[in-house]
Amino acid sequence: MTEFEKIQYAKTFIDKLANGINPLNDTPVPDNDIINNVRLSRCFFYVSDILRQVVEKGGVTKPKKVPKEPFSVSQEQLERFEYSKEPISLSEIAKRISLLVENDNMEKITYRQISQWLLDIGILCLKDVDGKKAVKRPTEEGTKIGISVERRIGRYGEYYVVLYNEEAQHFILDNIEAVASTEKKDK
Repeated sequence: MTEFEKIQYAKTFIDKLANGINPLNDTPVPDNDIINNVRLSRCFFYVSDILRQVVEKGGVTKPKKVPKEPFSVSQEQLERFEYSKEPISLSEIAKRISLLVENDNMEKITYRQISQWLLDIGILCLKDVDGKKAVKRPTEEGTKIGISVERRIGRYGEYYVVLYNEEAQHFILDNIEAVASTEKKDK
């Protein structure tokens, strides 16, 4: 049985239930049976109508994916960015930038994209730490613009987080067009 045939078959069952008929043996269901509850009956009619529409369209089709517009942000939107006096992470910066753009059909700036741009221009670099995988750390230039590393203790022990002070946040937003043109590596 094809998927389309299954939908048609299911619709006949729902139609019978909506009309108080047992779909297994085509006999009327007693008036006091839960199937004859008005709310359930209305629900069955509603589902039947949806299945009718699906059948009329020839089955279920996946919605077409609309390509997203490239990221862009106006100067007015950038002026609404909430700079933090306390150093914050790149993911927080990316989140705050996304909140500025009200268009759901637009690409978002990701922390990975910002990070890649900072690597590309030499503000961040990859360093091997304790024989583990390479981690991102600020270069001397990065430290000068306000990027720092902070040691924290979490649920699974010690870890380090790269933080961006207000000056570094301004640096990123002042260069947001260059950031946006950086190819995303996280797809």
